[in-house]
Order: sequence, then C-alpha cells, then structure tokens
Amino acid sequence: MHDPIDTSVRQAAMVRRRRMERRQTTRRMRAMVVLSAVVLVGVMMVKPSTDAPQGGAAIGVTAEGTPVAATSATNGPLPGPRAPLFRTLPANAASPWKRPGDLLKRDRTAEGPSLAFGTDLRLRERHESLNRWHRIYSYSAKYRIKPDLARRIYDAATTAGLEPELGFRLVRVESVFDPKAESPVGALGLTQLMPSTARLFEPAVTREQLLTADVNLRIGFKYLRALIREYKGDLKLALLVYNRGPVAVERALAMGRNPANGYETIVTRGYRGNGTLE
Repeated sequence: MHDPIDTSVRQAAMVRRRRMERRQTTRRMRAMVVLSAVVLVGVMMVKPSTDAPQGGAAIGVTAEGTPVAATSATNGPLPGPRAPLFRTLPANAASPWKRPGDLLKRDRTAEGPSLAFGTDLRLRERHESLNRWHRIYSYSAKYRIKPDLARRIYDAATTAGLEPELGFRLVRVESVFDPKAESPVGALGLTQLMPSTARLFEPAVTREQLLTADVNLRIGFKYLRALIREYKGDLKLALLVYNRGPVAVERALAMGRNPANGYETIVTRGYRGNGTLE
C-alpha cells in the first residue's frame, strides 16, 4: 500500500515544479520579445551607408594607383559591396546614445547651469522647480509637517542664505513648528523672536506680525545668518547667542567660562553642514 501522505507530497511537488517551469518559459518568451523589439528598432533607426560607390561597381586600383571600376571578363562590371547594416563611428566621434541618467546632468564646466537635452530657459526653470518641490516634500515628510509650512521654511531659509536643513532644525527646537507659539519671557512665533530683537531688522514690525509665519521666518533666519557672519562662521557660538542673547554669552567668554548650555548640541546633532549656502 502507498502512504497517502507521501503520495500527496509528491503530487504537490510535481505541481510546484510544473508551475515553476511555466514561469520560466514565460520569462524566456518575454525576454525574446523584448530582444526582438530592440533589434527591430535598431535596424529601423540605422541609415544605409553613403560611402559605397555609385553604380554598384566594386573599386579596383591600377598599377599607377588610380582607382577604377573592377569588371568581370564575361559579365561586365562586378557588383559592388552591399552597404553595411550597422555603420561604425570614427574613433574620435562622440556616441549619439545617452544613458537615461545623463539627460538631467548639469554641465559643471559651463558658466551657468545647463541641461544635457537643451539650453531652453523654460526647461531649465522647470527642472529647478521640480528639484525645489522634491526637497520641500522631503522635508515635509521628514519633519511631519504640512507641505505649505515646509515651503515657507524652505524658501525663507534659502532667501536668507541659510541651509534649509538648519532652518528646519531651528524651528523644530524653538517652537515645534507652531506659528502661534509664545514663551514665558515673550518670545514669539516659529523662530521665537523677541520683539526688541526683531525691531533691529524691521523697526516697524508689530507683535501680531511676528505671529505670522512669513514675517517671523524672514526676520529670524536673517538674524541667525547675521550671527554666523559676525562670529566668523562659528555655527555653535552663533546658535548660543541666538538662544541666550549676546550679553550672557559675551559675559561668560570674558570670565573664561564655557557659554554652552546644550542648545547648540540639540540643534546640530547629526548635522554636517556649516549653516550657510555660501
């Protein structure tokens, strides 16, 4: 007697093997179809060579070196060689084919940015716009905020000359992306600006304006960029002044003490940039 369990196992193995063979056959057929299509397209795109002599005669050379049409003793001129199916390019000729990744490459040796597929200004602007929105949506997903707020932070940072990554980090630490945030000491908005500090850059700014995203980001990022410039690119010291104020930091430095309070470490943890776009 046959073991029914053993029989069912063998039957299941045969079913799996047949299924695998059918899949392999399907893959081979698809590969053959794709290869045939590629060859057909290549044949259709290649033009016949124009280097063959006209009239269908083969070329011979006389003793003096003058080219003449070769002939047959009985049938007249010999038939000329058939034009090659695929033309060969000279050794110094550039290949007309480009990889898909080369289409959007920029010419780094040119004076301005250019696209490999053309120099049309509209195409260039469209490419820049796509890159900008790609970065904005990446920041929106990374910090889990709405794309509109991510756009405002990104544009304000680049306008002020800050790296957008630093701008997002600053806003996250200062206000957790809340445009209406207010601190117990009176700091306002996304970048937690004190009204007195904001009026150093825009004297007519009001408290209500500092609670709007665009105004707050514009002044806050401009202030941080000025601090980085004032302290010769020392990003951590500029962040400490932004957080503690210039008086407290300068007093600590004058007394020979370290002004660090951990704020600069929180903002720059894992950050590799220097803070500015220059």
